[in-house]
Amino acid sequence: MGEPLLAPIRCIALAALLSVTLAAHAEPGIQVGFSPEGSARQLVLETLGGAKERIQILAYAFQAPDIMQALVDAKKRGVQVQVVVDKKRNQNKPSKKAMDFVTSNGVELRTNDHFHIHHDKTIIVDGHTVETGSFNFAPSAETLNSENVVVIRNAPEVVRQYLTHWQSRWDLGQPYVSKTFPEKSTPPPAP
Repeated sequence: MGEPLLAPIRCIALAALLSVTLAAHAEPGIQVGFSPEGSARQLVLETLGGAKERIQILAYAFQAPDIMQALVDAKKRGVQVQVVVDKKRNQNKPSKKAMDFVTSNGVELRTNDHFHIHHDKTIIVDGHTVETGSFNFAPSAETLNSENVVVIRNAPEVVRQYLTHWQSRWDLGQPYVSKTFPEKSTPPPAP
Protein backbone atom coordinates (compact mmCIF):
# COMPACT_ATOMS: atom_id res chain seq x y z
CA MET A 1 0.00 0.00 0.00
CA GLY A 2 1.28 3.45 -0.85
CA GLU A 3 1.88 6.20 1.68
CA PRO A 4 -1.11 8.31 0.47
CA LEU A 5 -3.46 5.40 1.24
CA LEU A 6 -1.97 4.74 4.70
CA ALA A 7 -2.57 8.27 6.01
CA PRO A 8 -6.40 8.01 6.05
CA ILE A 9 -6.21 4.53 7.59
CA ARG A 10 -3.91 5.84 10.33
CA CYS A 11 -6.32 8.72 11.01
CA ILE A 12 -9.28 6.36 11.28
CA ALA A 13 -7.35 4.01 13.58
CA LEU A 14 -6.24 6.92 15.78
CA ALA A 15 -9.79 8.31 15.96
CA ALA A 16 -11.15 4.89 16.92
CA LEU A 17 -8.50 4.48 19.61
CA LEU A 18 -9.19 7.94 21.04
CA SER A 19 -12.94 7.40 21.11
CA VAL A 20 -12.54 4.11 22.98
CA THR A 21 -10.10 5.71 25.44
CA LEU A 22 -12.30 8.76 26.03
CA ALA A 23 -15.42 6.64 26.42
CA ALA A 24 -13.69 4.49 29.02
CA HIS A 25 -12.82 7.57 31.08
CA ALA A 26 -16.03 9.53 30.61
CA GLU A 27 -18.75 6.96 31.21
CA PRO A 28 -20.67 7.56 34.42
CA GLY A 29 -20.28 4.81 36.96
CA ILE A 30 -21.95 3.96 40.24
CA GLN A 31 -20.68 1.69 43.00
CA VAL A 32 -22.34 0.87 46.31
CA GLY A 33 -21.04 -0.47 49.60
CA PHE A 34 -22.57 -1.51 52.90
CA SER A 35 -21.55 -1.97 56.49
CA PRO A 36 -20.99 -3.70 58.75
CA GLU A 37 -20.17 -6.11 55.90
CA GLY A 38 -17.06 -4.04 55.12
CA SER A 39 -17.71 -2.93 51.56
CA ALA A 40 -18.73 0.61 52.64
CA ARG A 41 -15.46 1.20 54.48
CA GLN A 42 -13.45 -0.29 51.63
CA LEU A 43 -15.18 1.89 49.04
CA VAL A 44 -14.57 5.05 51.11
CA LEU A 45 -10.88 4.17 51.47
CA GLU A 46 -10.54 3.36 47.75
CA THR A 47 -12.20 6.67 46.85
CA LEU A 48 -9.79 8.60 49.08
CA GLY A 49 -6.82 6.57 47.88
CA GLY A 50 -7.61 7.35 44.25
CA ALA A 51 -7.49 11.13 44.73
CA LYS A 52 -4.86 12.90 42.66
CA GLU A 53 -5.62 16.61 43.13
CA ARG A 54 -8.33 17.42 45.67
CA ILE A 55 -10.53 15.88 48.37
CA GLN A 56 -13.46 17.88 49.77
CA ILE A 57 -15.42 16.35 52.65
CA LEU A 58 -18.58 17.15 54.56
CA ALA A 59 -18.83 15.10 57.75
CA TYR A 60 -21.02 14.63 60.79
CA ALA A 61 -18.93 12.20 62.87
CA PHE A 62 -15.21 12.47 62.23
CA GLN A 63 -13.00 10.04 64.12
CA ALA A 64 -12.25 6.79 62.21
CA PRO A 65 -8.47 6.24 62.43
CA ASP A 66 -8.18 4.53 59.04
CA ILE A 67 -10.02 7.35 57.29
CA MET A 68 -7.96 9.99 59.12
CA GLN A 69 -4.79 8.18 58.02
CA ALA A 70 -6.06 8.01 54.42
CA LEU A 71 -6.58 11.80 54.46
CA VAL A 72 -3.07 12.40 55.79
CA ASP A 73 -1.64 9.97 53.23
CA ALA A 74 -3.45 11.88 50.47
CA LYS A 75 -2.05 15.16 51.77
CA LYS A 76 1.45 13.65 51.71
CA ARG A 77 0.87 12.68 48.05
CA GLY A 78 0.27 16.36 47.29
CA VAL A 79 -3.54 16.23 47.31
CA GLN A 80 -5.35 19.28 48.67
CA VAL A 81 -7.62 18.03 51.49
CA GLN A 82 -10.44 20.21 52.87
CA VAL A 83 -12.94 19.02 55.48
CA VAL A 84 -16.05 20.54 57.08
CA VAL A 85 -17.37 18.81 60.22
CA ASP A 86 -20.29 19.34 62.57
CA LYS A 87 -18.93 21.40 65.47
CA LYS A 88 -21.26 20.09 68.18
CA ARG A 89 -20.85 16.40 67.28
CA ASN A 90 -17.06 16.56 67.31
CA GLN A 91 -16.42 17.96 70.80
CA ASN A 92 -15.52 14.56 72.29
CA LYS A 93 -11.96 13.37 72.87
CA PRO A 94 -11.75 10.86 69.95
CA SER A 95 -13.02 13.48 67.49
CA LYS A 96 -10.68 16.17 68.80
CA LYS A 97 -7.74 13.75 68.50
CA ALA A 98 -8.77 12.97 64.93
CA MET A 99 -9.13 16.66 64.03
CA ASP A 100 -5.81 17.47 65.71
CA PHE A 101 -4.12 14.62 63.84
CA VAL A 102 -5.29 15.65 60.38
CA THR A 103 -4.78 19.40 60.87
CA SER A 104 -1.28 18.91 62.30
CA ASN A 105 -0.53 17.08 59.04
CA GLY A 106 -1.72 19.89 56.78
CA VAL A 107 -5.39 19.04 56.21
CA GLU A 108 -7.61 22.13 56.12
CA LEU A 109 -10.55 21.67 58.50
CA ARG A 110 -13.49 23.85 59.42
CA THR A 111 -16.24 23.30 61.95
CA ASN A 112 -19.81 24.24 61.15
CA ASP A 113 -22.42 25.06 63.81
CA HIS A 114 -24.71 27.04 61.53
CA PHE A 115 -27.38 24.30 61.52
CA HIS A 116 -29.07 22.24 64.23
CA ILE A 117 -26.77 19.49 62.99
CA HIS A 118 -24.39 19.42 60.03
CA HIS A 119 -25.40 15.91 58.99
CA ASP A 120 -23.79 15.65 55.54
CA LYS A 121 -21.58 12.65 54.81
CA THR A 122 -19.99 13.37 51.46
CA ILE A 123 -16.62 13.10 49.75
CA ILE A 124 -15.85 14.88 46.46
CA VAL A 125 -12.67 13.75 44.71
CA ASP A 126 -10.89 15.58 41.88
CA GLY A 127 -14.08 17.31 40.73
CA HIS A 128 -15.50 14.17 39.10
CA THR A 129 -16.31 11.66 41.87
CA VAL A 130 -18.87 11.95 44.68
CA GLU A 131 -19.28 9.55 47.59
CA THR A 132 -22.38 9.96 49.71
CA GLY A 133 -24.73 7.94 51.90
CA SER A 134 -25.40 7.27 55.56
CA PHE A 135 -21.82 6.25 56.41
CA ASN A 136 -20.29 8.39 59.16
CA PHE A 137 -16.52 8.65 59.34
CA ALA A 138 -16.47 6.79 62.67
CA PRO A 139 -15.54 3.25 63.77
CA SER A 140 -19.16 2.46 64.67
CA ALA A 141 -20.18 3.05 61.05
CA GLU A 142 -17.52 0.60 59.94
CA THR A 143 -18.28 -2.28 62.28
CA LEU A 144 -21.51 -1.83 64.25
CA ASN A 145 -24.10 0.11 62.27
CA SER A 146 -26.07 -0.72 59.16
CA GLU A 147 -24.78 1.91 56.72
CA ASN A 148 -24.46 2.52 53.00
CA VAL A 149 -22.30 4.48 50.57
CA VAL A 150 -22.84 5.35 46.94
CA VAL A 151 -19.93 6.45 44.73
CA ILE A 152 -20.89 8.32 41.56
CA ARG A 153 -18.23 8.93 38.92
CA ASN A 154 -18.25 11.14 35.83
CA ALA A 155 -21.70 12.67 36.33
CA PRO A 156 -20.84 16.38 35.88
CA GLU A 157 -24.23 17.79 36.90
CA VAL A 158 -24.35 15.71 40.08
CA VAL A 159 -20.78 16.70 40.96
CA ARG A 160 -21.52 20.37 40.24
CA GLN A 161 -24.45 20.33 42.66
CA TYR A 162 -22.39 18.65 45.38
CA LEU A 163 -19.52 21.12 44.86
CA THR A 164 -21.94 24.03 45.23
CA HIS A 165 -23.35 22.50 48.42
CA TRP A 166 -19.85 21.78 49.76
CA GLN A 167 -18.71 25.35 49.08
CA SER A 168 -21.71 26.81 50.92
CA ARG A 169 -20.90 24.72 54.02
CA TRP A 170 -17.19 25.54 53.79
CA ASP A 171 -18.03 29.24 53.63
CA LEU A 172 -20.20 28.94 56.77
CA GLY A 173 -17.53 27.04 58.70
CA GLN A 174 -14.90 28.35 61.07
CA PRO A 175 -11.24 27.25 60.80
CA TYR A 176 -10.42 24.59 63.40
CA VAL A 177 -7.53 25.44 65.68
CA SER A 178 -5.87 22.53 67.47
CA LYS A 179 -5.30 22.91 71.18
CA THR A 180 -3.10 19.84 71.66
CA PHE A 181 -0.78 19.51 68.63
CA PRO A 182 -0.35 15.71 68.62
CA GLU A 183 2.57 13.95 66.96
CA LYS A 184 2.27 14.10 63.19
CA SER A 185 3.13 10.43 62.75
CA THR A 186 0.54 9.06 65.17
CA PRO A 187 -3.01 8.43 63.97
CA PRO A 188 -5.76 8.76 66.55
CA PRO A 189 -6.59 5.56 68.43
CA ALA A 190 -9.90 3.85 67.81
CA PRO A 191 -12.49 5.01 70.38
